[in-house]
Amino acid sequence: MAQFTLPKNSTIGKGRHFPAADGAKRTRTFKIYRWNPDDGSNPRTDTYEVDLDRCGPMVLDALIKIKNEIDPTLTFRRSCREGICGSCAMNIDGTNTLACTRAIEDCGNGRDVVAIYPLPHMQVVKDLVPDLTHFYAQYASIRPWLRTQTAAPTRERLQSKQDRAKLDGLYECILCACCSTSCPSYWWNGERYLGPAILLQAYRWIVDSRDEDTGTRLDELEDPFKLYRCHTIMNCARTCPKGLNPAKAIAEIKQLMLARKA
Repeated sequence: MAQFTLPKNSTIGKGRHFPAADGAKRTRTFKIYRWNPDDGSNPRTDTYEVDLDRCGPMVLDALIKIKNEIDPTLTFRRSCREGICGSCAMNIDGTNTLACTRAIEDCGNGRDVVAIYPLPHMQVVKDLVPDLTHFYAQYASIRPWLRTQTAAPTRERLQSKQDRAKLDGLYECILCACCSTSCPSYWWNGERYLGPAILLQAYRWIVDSRDEDTGTRLDELEDPFKLYRCHTIMNCARTCPKGLNPAKAIAEIKQLMLARKA
């Protein structure tokens, strides 16, 4: 399993165990990474036994039950509960995914214990909350909006059905960061390499027929690190909870770069 970024000079210590309530007949154990920057303690993993007969079917349901009924100090992000916002992205059983769309019955890799950690190779704010400040700054750097030179139309900028279809597989990205944090190239070059999520978003605007700044967008990506650190390992496509293929989008950008030089 890919390792997340621990606080400096720290190791994972022995955590606490919270047994299921008396009378629980069908339980599942969740092993969850815990770290509080305010208490001075090393990170640890706590285990919680959850009564599945009194819990919803998804991992997020179990986390909410743990926080509401067992341990209110547990910290994680969540919002929509429908795989739309990307807030509850985390590493579950070694795979980056969304807790709200991952069924408990599909977890465990054949074991009774479900292991839950923050997204890998990110600084941890607290418990399961990664620091996405740099990730969002990279997203802002591509200026993700229509950039035009012509006068604005009276109603809207029209687009054919064929041109609109080119955005399929791109616009669905919810910026959960699952793909970028699964990419070894992003682990080692994250300060300069934009990573699969941001490059997929960049291609979404490059290929948009309504955008009138394609040349500048490509110029801004023409950099040894921003674009060309991708080695087509394909971790991004394997882990994307929306079934998207960032590696394909990156390859398309590279093809456009070559076409300009031909």
